[in-house]
Amino acid sequence: MTEWRKSSYSGGNGSDCVEVAISPRRAAVRDSKNISGPVLRFPAEAWWAFVLHRR
Repeated sequence: MTEWRKSSYSGGNGSDCVEVAISPRRAAVRDSKNISGPVLRFPAEAWWAFVLHRR
């Protein structure tokens, strides 16, 4: 997995946000306030379909 990234829309004030790490085969999403908590994993194709649908 590559490094975790947070949205550019996220403020630096500790507000609710998620982070995503993307590799060629997989995407992972976690709570930025609980980085040792659960991680949701998806096939990369499913992640990109979600992102493109949300735009």
